[in-house]
Amino acid sequence: MRVPLLVLPLVAALALTGCGTGEEASSSDRVSVAAGFYPLEFLAREVGGPDVEVRALAKPGAEPHDLELTPGQVAQVADADLVVYLKGFQPAVDDAVEQQAGAASLDVATVAPLEPGFVPLEDGELHEDEAGEDPHVWLDPTRVAGLADAVAERLAEADPEGAQGYRDRAAGLKERLRVLDEEFTRGLSSCAGKDLVTSHNAFGYLARAYGLQQIAITGLTPEDEPSPARLAEVTRLARERGVTTIFFEGLVSPKVAQSLAREIGARAEVLDPLETAPSAGDYFSGMRTNLASLRAALRCS
Repeated sequence: MRVPLLVLPLVAALALTGCGTGEEASSSDRVSVAAGFYPLEFLAREVGGPDVEVRALAKPGAEPHDLELTPGQVAQVADADLVVYLKGFQPAVDDAVEQQAGAASLDVATVAPLEPGFVPLEDGELHEDEAGEDPHVWLDPTRVAGLADAVAERLAEADPEGAQGYRDRAAGLKERLRVLDEEFTRGLSSCAGKDLVTSHNAFGYLARAYGLQQIAITGLTPEDEPSPARLAEVTRLARERGVTTIFFEGLVSPKVAQSLAREIGARAEVLDPLETAPSAGDYFSGMRTNLASLRAALRCS
């Protein structure tokens, strides 16, 4: 049967565009990178620049821990020249990497080793939480600097012709991170308080980097409900140490933090763990917003 001439352009267009799901593998000549969630997406874009096409697996404004990959996203992982992820943070991504990506992947925890999380116990001290490691390494700018070099080298392996560009951009990013680190060090060096009360145990790396002490209401899983004993202990510590602000994160219900704040006469405010992109700006602006919030809460001069 002859195909009508008017149909041929439509058939050709469909052949070129595919099914139009928005999740097809890229046909670009650029290096393709799949990134597990926002900080890793930001890192890949900064180091990769115009030579790299980055696909973020986690949607903006969504909790990245709970990510379930679509078939199209699994295909992206399989087709990527490099998958940048944090093993253990997103189980669905872990599975896809194991089954589809193989050696074309970079687990950032192999570059910036994770440390145990910390929780307040009934004696008022902070002890290692043997239940898990804290994944939030990106909240310490000095650790992100090490990741920049690792991403640059893996991109250079995938694209030797662009190697110098990746290394140059990594060097530029590291300089910006050095400045950010100096801002945090200077901004938090002279404060009336050092106790950082948070709804979720996400700020351990930041606290240790800048001489603060995190007191978390819940552990490493933000959706967990605190036990009555734990909540009572955090309340006691916050009251005794004159804490003025209870911090919560935007993707999790603030009810517990707000209730604790009311009980001790404090404020409840957002401190962003930057697991997803900030509503405006990027990693640097998000971190600087956090610094301003910390300085106000800790009464820094």
